[in-house]
Amino acid sequence: MPAKVLRLIGLLACMIWVLPAATQQKLGAPDTANTAQGVASYCVDPDWPPFEQIDGQGQHVGIAAELLSLVAQRSGVRLQLLVTKDWDESLQASRDGRCTLMSFLNQTPARDAWLVFTEPVLVDENVLITREEHPFISNLASLSAATMALPKGTSIEERVRRDYPNIRLILVDTEAQAFDMVSSRKADMTMRSLIVAADTIKREGWFNLKIAGQVAGYGNKLRIGVAKDQSKLRDVLNVGVAAITPIERQLIVDRHIAINVTTVVDYTLVKRLLVLGLVMLLTSAFWISRLRKVNAQLQKLSHSDPLTGLRNRNGFDALYENELQRSRRQDLALSVVLLDVDFFKRVNDLHGHPTGDRVLQEVAELLEQQARKLDYAIRWGGEEFLLLCPGTSIDQAKALAERMLRVTQEHDFGLGRPLTLSAGVATLGPKDLPGHMFEQVDAALYQAKIQGRNRVVLAQAAKEI
Repeated sequence: MPAKVLRLIGLLACMIWVLPAATQQKLGAPDTANTAQGVASYCVDPDWPPFEQIDGQGQHVGIAAELLSLVAQRSGVRLQLLVTKDWDESLQASRDGRCTLMSFLNQTPARDAWLVFTEPVLVDENVLITREEHPFISNLASLSAATMALPKGTSIEERVRRDYPNIRLILVDTEAQAFDMVSSRKADMTMRSLIVAADTIKREGWFNLKIAGQVAGYGNKLRIGVAKDQSKLRDVLNVGVAAITPIERQLIVDRHIAINVTTVVDYTLVKRLLVLGLVMLLTSAFWISRLRKVNAQLQKLSHSDPLTGLRNRNGFDALYENELQRSRRQDLALSVVLLDVDFFKRVNDLHGHPTGDRVLQEVAELLEQQARKLDYAIRWGGEEFLLLCPGTSIDQAKALAERMLRVTQEHDFGLGRPLTLSAGVATLGPKDLPGHMFEQVDAALYQAKIQGRNRVVLAQAAKEI
C-alpha cells in the first residue's frame, strides 16, 4: 500500500480517537471504561530495569517510560498508569480488561489471544549470559541437561519451552535473581536482553559473567500491546511510533545505561589510608579492565552475527557509508549481490532447526571462500546473505554470484539433496540515491524467485541471465 495512503489511514484513526465520546459512538468506535474521554490506562513491568520500573513515588520510569511518553505525545493519546506489584499481576490486569495497554513487550501467540500490537517501539537482541569460564554457545540444541534461569511470564520462557525441550528452566521473580542464579552457579545460563545485560552487569558488578552467544531469531521486538477491542487505538499509537527517530531512541537508551561514578576523598585520612588507597587503585584497575572486556564483547556482538560470524545489518551501516563515499570520490563502481537460500523452510521442517543453523553456517563459509579480498560478506537476515563489492561492475558481480550458486549446488550439506540459491545483482548509478541500489537488488532477487529459483537476475535487465 502506498506510503501516502498509510499516512492518511493513520490521520483518520487519530481523528476518530480524539473525537468526543458521543461522536465516537455514532462512528462505531469502542467506548470502554479504560478509554473513556480519550484516556488509556496502561500496565507495565514494575521491576525490569533499565527498560521500566515503578519507582517509590509510583511513577513509571525507564527506557520504556520515555518512549511510551513520546508515542503518546505524538499520537495525541492521554495515558494513566495502573500500578501493579509485579509482571504477573500486570498480565492478569490486561487479560481482565483493567488496563487497555501493555507498555513494552514481545508479541507471542499466547498474547495474541487478548492483545493486538503496534509496530516495534524498540528492537533489541537477546543474548546468552554465562559465567566467565563457560565456553561459547553456538547451538542450544546441542546442550544436554543444561539449566537456564528466567523471570516468570516472559516471551523467552514460552519460546525456549517450545524450541529447546532439552533446556531445563528455573523460573525466578526478577531479572536480578536470574543473573544471581548464574553468578552463584545455581543455573548454567540466562537469556536476557542485550541492553539489560549491559546495564545489569555494570550496575551490579557481576564481572564473573559474560555474553556467551546469541540464538538466531530470538531478538526482542518490543511493542505496545493493546486490548483486542481497541484496534483503532492501536492504529493511532502506530502514528506516534512511526514519528520517533532512530537518534531519539538511541539517546533514550544511552541515558539509562550510562555509568556514573562519584569519588569522595577525605584528605584528613590520606596518610592513614595510603596503603589501602593503593590496594583500591589496583583493584579498580582490575575491574575497569574487566568492564572494558565486557564492553568489547558487547560491541562485537552488536556488529556481528553470532551464528555465522559474518557482519550483521548493524555492522554493515558504517561500512556501506565509507564505501559509498569512496566510490563517489574516486568514481569507482559499487555493486551488491543479494542471495537467498531456496526453500530453506523445508530444511527446518524436515531436518530441524539445529540442522538449519548448520546449513546457514556452511553457506556463510562458502560465501567467504568465494568472495574476493575486497568484498564484504554480510548476514542480511534469516536465510539472506549480501555481498558488497567495491570497485566492481555489474558484470563482475554477476560472475561472482553465478560462481556462488554453482559452488553451493555442488556442496554436500548432508540433506540428501542439493541446496540451491537465488541471487539478485545491482550496481549504484552515478546519480542514484544511496538506498536505490538495495531497492533494485531486492526486486531482482524477487524476480529470480518467481522465475523458478536457482538463478541470477540483474536489476538493470530484470530478466534471467
